[in-house]
Amino acid sequence: MSGSEMERAQPMPIVGIISDTHGLLRPEALVPLRAAEHIIHAGDIGAAEIVPQLRKIAPVTAIRGNVDEAAWAREFPETATVDLFGRRFFVIHDRGDLAFDPAAEAIDAVIAGHSHKPGIETRDGVLHLNPGSAGRRRFKLPVAVATVMVEGETMTATIHEIG
Repeated sequence: MSGSEMERAQPMPIVGIISDTHGLLRPEALVPLRAAEHIIHAGDIGAAEIVPQLRKIAPVTAIRGNVDEAAWAREFPETATVDLFGRRFFVIHDRGDLAFDPAAEAIDAVIAGHSHKPGIETRDGVLHLNPGSAGRRRFKLPVAVATVMVEGETMTATIHEIG
């Protein structure tokens, strides 16, 4: 196998994205996350045992959301910036609270939850991703998580409906 064939044979790094578990970590939510080399939890964790369970799969960057008011949640910041696989991710629970232009700050992806509505869009070259809610179903919205595959300058986001 030539060098370029070996490079293509290497799996692309995957970032697992989860939000709004509200104290419920469904086993089916873990299935798409098992391929992740890093997991981001975008807040409303809801229970102290959620992040340690995710850490059994991969390292975790987690922030607290508006329901994370208990003492255990104080270890988590309100926002986080994390560099993974050559890309910069900014994590905030409610995208409506974003107070700066991510494109101007060299952010590659904004990860947010809060609305429970999964969505993927690109604005000014920045990926905006809401994985939806992985916890209890709200309204008629799907229960979902997301993954982001990183390949050099390209990021491919996928929403995984789990219920």
